[in-house]
Amino acid sequence: MLSVELPPGTYIVAVSGGVDSVVLLDLLVKQKDLDLVVAHFDHGIRETSAKDREFVGKLSGQYALPFEYGTAKLGAGASEEQARKARYEFLQETRKKHGADAIVTAHHQDDVIETICINLLRGTGRMGLSSLTSRKDLRRPLLEVSKAELVTYAQHHNLQWREDETNQNTDYLRNWLRHKILNKLSDEQRATFITLYHHARVRNEELNSLLSSLLGESSNTLQKSIVINAPHDVAKELLAHWLRDNSIRDFDQKTLERLVIGTKTLAKGKTVPIKRGVQMIIGDKQLELSSLSSKNSTHSV
Repeated sequence: MLSVELPPGTYIVAVSGGVDSVVLLDLLVKQKDLDLVVAHFDHGIRETSAKDREFVGKLSGQYALPFEYGTAKLGAGASEEQARKARYEFLQETRKKHGADAIVTAHHQDDVIETICINLLRGTGRMGLSSLTSRKDLRRPLLEVSKAELVTYAQHHNLQWREDETNQNTDYLRNWLRHKILNKLSDEQRATFITLYHHARVRNEELNSLLSSLLGESSNTLQKSIVINAPHDVAKELLAHWLRDNSIRDFDQKTLERLVIGTKTLAKGKTVPIKRGVQMIIGDKQLELSSLSSKNSTHSV
C-alpha cells in the first residue's frame, strides 16, 4: 500500500491540482501528526489556470486545511526555468509566513528519469544526474514512486484531479521526452535510470563534501591559485561548486570551460559572463562573483 512518512511538523504542500500533488496531499493528510498548509501558484501561462486555483481551493476546504495561493503573469512565452523560479519564490515566502519546517512537492520517479535525460542533453554535468533530491527545507517523498502507481492510487481512492492540457504539447522538451521516449521504456530500462540516480547521488554527496573542505566557507570570492593549480576537470568542479554555494545553478559545461580558461589566461580586471546576470571578475589573487554592470563588461573568452 502506498504511503509516505515525514517527521512531525508543519509543512507547505505544493498542490497544482494534477494527479501527483492530489495524491501527495491525500497521503499526507493520513499522517495525523502533521500540520499542513496547501499552497498553489498560478503562473499566468494557461487560460484555464484560474479553474485550477478554484479546484485546489475547494480541495483544501474538503480536508479543512489552510489555503495559500500566489499569482504571476509570466505569459505563454515564459520558460520552464522562469516558471520554476517564480513558483519556488512563492513557496519559500509561504513557508516563512507560516514558520513551516519545509515545503513538500510531488516530484516522483518519472520526474527523476525525465530530469536526468534533460540535464544530460543540456550538459549540466554530474549534478544533473541527481538534481532532484530532498533537503531539510524541501521534501520530495514520492521520488521512489512511479507515475503509474500514483494514478492507480488516485483511481482506487476515487480522487479527482485536473489535467494540464499543456502536458500534451511536445514543443516543450520535457513533454517531448515523456511522450516520444520515456513512455516507451521497459521496466528494466527505467530501473537502470534509477540505479544511476542513486549511485550519482551518493558520489555527488561525497565529492561535494571534499570540494567544500577544499574551498572553505562559502563566499563570493575564491582564491585564484586553487583553480590555476588544479587539473582542468578538477578546476571545473571547483568552480561549479563555488557557483552553487553562491546560489548560481543555471550554468552548463561550456560556461565552466569559459571560467577555467578565463581564470588561467585573462588579466586582472577582465570579466567572464555567467548566466542569470552574474559575472566573474578576475583579480590579482582572487576571483569574485558580481552582478553584471556596464562598467565591468570586457572579456575575451
